[in-house]
Formats: sequence, C-alpha cells, structure tokens
Amino acid sequence: MTLSEEARERLADIVELQPTKNGELQERWDMDSGSEVHQYLEAELKEYYYRNDNSLICATPEATTLIDGEDSERIQTVTVTSLQQAVVDVIAGPDEESQSVVAVLHALREVGEDRDTDDVRSALRSLADKGIVETVEKTVPTFRLAVPRDELDIELSEE
Repeated sequence: MTLSEEARERLADIVELQPTKNGELQERWDMDSGSEVHQYLEAELKEYYYRNDNSLICATPEATTLIDGEDSERIQTVTVTSLQQAVVDVIAGPDEESQSVVAVLHALREVGEDRDTDDVRSALRSLADKGIVETVEKTVPTFRLAVPRDELDIELSEE
C-alpha cells in the first residue's frame, strides 16, 4: 500500500506517540472529533495500526520500519497477555519454518504451558493483529514471528 505524504506524516505521529488515544491524534492532526480520527485510521492506515488491550492506538512493526527504515534501532513495545508472551517465546522466528497452531501448542506444553487449542489460536490471531506474528497460508494456517525477538519490548497486561 502506497501512502500519501499526509498519511506517512500521520503514521510517523502514531509511531512517535504510541500508545496514544484518538483525542491526542485529533489535537495533533487538527480534526474535529475522535470519530474523524477513527475514520481516517480505518480508511488510510488500517494496515499500519492496531489497538492494544487498553484500546490505545499503536503502530505495527511494519509501520515502525516504514517510518524509521530497515536499520532502525527502535524497539517495538507491545503489551501482551502471559499466554501471548509464552507464544512469542516458543514460536518460530522470522527466518524459520512457520508452525501450525498444534505445533505451537506442543512447543508451549514442552515448556510447561498446558493451554487449550482455542486459547493458543486466539493468542496467535491477536499477535498477528498486532503485527508481531505473521500468518503463512498453507493447507492450514501456520505462524512465525514477523519481527526478530530482540526488536520487541514486551509488557504483560493484566488478564
């Protein structure tokens, strides 16, 4: 997706301010309402942002790379649940073969995390929404990290 100059500047604001609120962006972008901010985000930057567990606006790792460049030293901070943290710890890295939900489930059990398949699937989807995990479509969806572990600063949310 090619971004206009305005969209790129606004994406840079999100990268800089994250996690942020509609109201903060409304003020920065001189918009009339939080609703107008939301409409803009959905229309122009949908692929580059997500809302964390507190509904705050955050940039995806792809957005951060787009703004900062490939050689960026910026560490992506994301807030995750303890299960999502465990998934990040065991899932295949960006250069490794992607894993199915069942393979991730088995990897979790190997480190003492006995979770339900649906919980693991949900954690993977949430991490994918945050841009931390990518989905690789095969016969069944498989997953791996979208960014190197050392480029993430993970904070646990209250579950």
